[in-house]
Amino acid sequence: MTIKMTLQHKLLLSGLLLSAASVTQVQAEENNQVLGGTINGNLTFASDYVFRGESETLDGDVPVVQGTLGWGNDDGWYGGVFASNIKFADPNLEIVTAPFIGKAGEFGDSGITYDVMVFSYLYPGASYSNYTELWLKVGKQFGQANIQLEVTPTIDDWFGVDGWQGVNYAIHPSYEFSNGVNLSGSVGYQDLDGEGAEGWGHWNLGISKTYVGLKFDLRYHGSTVDETHKVYGTQTEIFDDRFVIGVSKSF
Repeated sequence: MTIKMTLQHKLLLSGLLLSAASVTQVQAEENNQVLGGTINGNLTFASDYVFRGESETLDGDVPVVQGTLGWGNDDGWYGGVFASNIKFADPNLEIVTAPFIGKAGEFGDSGITYDVMVFSYLYPGASYSNYTELWLKVGKQFGQANIQLEVTPTIDDWFGVDGWQGVNYAIHPSYEFSNGVNLSGSVGYQDLDGEGAEGWGHWNLGISKTYVGLKFDLRYHGSTVDETHKVYGTQTEIFDDRFVIGVSKSF
C-alpha cells in the first residue's frame, strides 16, 4: 500500500508540473501579463535533489521531477511556488512544496544587486517538518564573472525541530564563457544551534549549457558531514559526495 501511494504521489506531482508548464507556455504566447507582471515557469528532471550537501532522495534512491511556477514585475517583486518529489527515512516525507515571495534589484547605479526572499518548506502529510527561511543575497557582475554572497536564517524552528535555529552562509561564484558554457559553484556553511544540533560545511561545482532550448547541468556535491556528526551520524550516506545531472526547461 505504501509503495502504491508513493507512486501515485509522484505521478500526481509530475502531472501537476507538466500541466503548469503547459499552461505557462500558452500564457507566454498570449503575452502573459498578469497584475502588471509576467508569469514564468521552470521544469527540471534530475538524478538527485541535493540541498546544502544533503541528498533529499535518501542517497539518490529515486530521480526527481521539480517545477517552479512564478510571477515577477519590472519593479523586482516576484512570487511563486516550487515543488519536488523527495524521499526520507520518514515515509510521510514524499513531496515538498515551497511558496515564496521576494524583491530583487540594484543599489542605485552601483552594480551591486540584492535579492530578499521568504521561502517556506511545506511537506504535505508531514506538516511537523514545515519551516521557513529568509534568503538574503547581494551580488556583483565582473565582466563574464559573477559573485553572490548569501546569508539565510531560519524564521522558525529548523525542519520543525523544537528549539533548533539555523543560518546558512554561502558564496556563489560563476563564470560564463563566450561559447555559452557556464561554470558555477558554491561554498557554504549551514550553522545549526539547539540541543543536540551541529552545523556542517557544503560545496558544489558544476558546468551548464543551454542547447535546443534545454539547459543541461552536471554538478559535483560534497560536505564535511561524517559518522561523527551529532545530527546525521547514523545516516551519513545521504551526505556522500556525488555527481548530479539535470535537464531543465524554462517557459
